[in-house]
Amino acid sequence: MTMFYEFIASSGWSSATPGHGLMVIVGLIMILLAIIRRYEPLLLVPMGFGVILGNIPMPGGEGHGVYDEGSVLYYIYFGVKEGIFPALIFLGIGAMTDFSAMFSAPRLVLLGAAAQIGIFVTMIGAMAIGFTPEESGAIAIIGGADGPTAIFLSSKLAPHLLPIIAIASYSYMALVPIIQPPIMRLLTTRKERLIRMQSPRVISQREKIIFPILAFLVATLIAPDSIVLLGMLFFGNLLKECGVTERLANTARTSMVDIVTILLGFSVGASTQADTFLSLGSFLIFVLGVFSFCIATAGGIIFAKFMNLITKEKINPLVGAAGVSAVPMAARVVQVEAHREDPKNFVLYHAIAPNVAGVIGSAIGAGILWSVLLGS
Repeated sequence: MTMFYEFIASSGWSSATPGHGLMVIVGLIMILLAIIRRYEPLLLVPMGFGVILGNIPMPGGEGHGVYDEGSVLYYIYFGVKEGIFPALIFLGIGAMTDFSAMFSAPRLVLLGAAAQIGIFVTMIGAMAIGFTPEESGAIAIIGGADGPTAIFLSSKLAPHLLPIIAIASYSYMALVPIIQPPIMRLLTTRKERLIRMQSPRVISQREKIIFPILAFLVATLIAPDSIVLLGMLFFGNLLKECGVTERLANTARTSMVDIVTILLGFSVGASTQADTFLSLGSFLIFVLGVFSFCIATAGGIIFAKFMNLITKEKINPLVGAAGVSAVPMAARVVQVEAHREDPKNFVLYHAIAPNVAGVIGSAIGAGILWSVLLGS
């Protein structure tokens, strides 16, 4: 019986709390959303299982978690907290992204820039309710709807908030089809949603090769601290477009990015332990995150409406909602909403332009916040 009691005391059941149970339920919900509703399954399945794993109680502090130096999970999580995984994901994104839509319609880039207003408005709001400037900057970047950027910046500005910011960022990316449509319909009229845009010009292969080099130089001179993310993004794109490194580009956009996504999602999920995750601060971050995302969506739409006042060639304002950098889901949502009003209206290619511009814009915004808030 003594041995039996010792076994019970060493089991997870003896140290389990309601908080652990609640977090396990959160992990299960994430997995179910991925499987049943197909919400970002490549992210939510690893992340959801990681949440479950990270909330298995460890009696006596055996030290198997992501915060216990020397454990396996600690070394996997190293890639998250040091910003290695986000940079590698940007390499893969660059290798699978076609910037032709953005290059063929430069004015649509402005919509991607306008959507970044959500970041800076939310930062002011976070500071107003008591978060430090560094914490506010890390929270505000959620509005960019770019998980790797959010993880990278929070690892530099507010490492203690990294798990909740990562979960919030990827959650809102997965919920784009739910969050954005009501805002899009509220801020546009049916007449505006019916606008058909002109076909963009065809981009030559030479232009595709020049673009990543030129864009990298321009963007990083604006925000030098974005050099890691943008460097990997445009390097990956150059591998794709130059025509002589197809093997490298294919590896970057398939095997490599899949491996990194698995490790990032799983280890981020495992870092969300109940004793630190369940707090008022976490709730406020989720609220601020959705506020930032909504403001970013509205910012792109409103700026498109403003551009229509001063230009002859009209823009379908729905396209502005794709300015958030949830690639390519935000662009798909724009197409769905346009198709709802007019089944023969195809705006997906146009929506890709502000969508990929949003990726660049959020990375530049992260670089600016890092530079200003840390005084680098």
